[in-house]
Amino acid sequence: MERRTRYDIYSDILETIRRRGGVSGITRISYGANLPVDRTKTSVEFLIGRGLVEREVYGGIQGYRLTARGGEFLQALKTIKKYLYDDPLIFK
Repeated sequence: MERRTRYDIYSDILETIRRRGGVSGITRISYGANLPVDRTKTSVEFLIGRGLVEREVYGGIQGYRLTARGGEFLQALKTIKKYLYDDPLIFK
């Protein structure tokens, strides 16, 4: 099994939040990205600092929502992956 890069992890987190459509809790993000909760929190804080995810409080519970910039970043990561792994001249 190949290790995921930092950008693969960020992509998984952003994709999990996007799929949920609304506000996602840290546990749901952790399950979706297949990460321990403590590492998920660290990565989500990094993404918040870059303006890709925003924190929201609903009913006294903290959740996270994808920003427009986060959606653009996720799309850019998918495009880059497509060119890297679909090109037969580049080794995996």
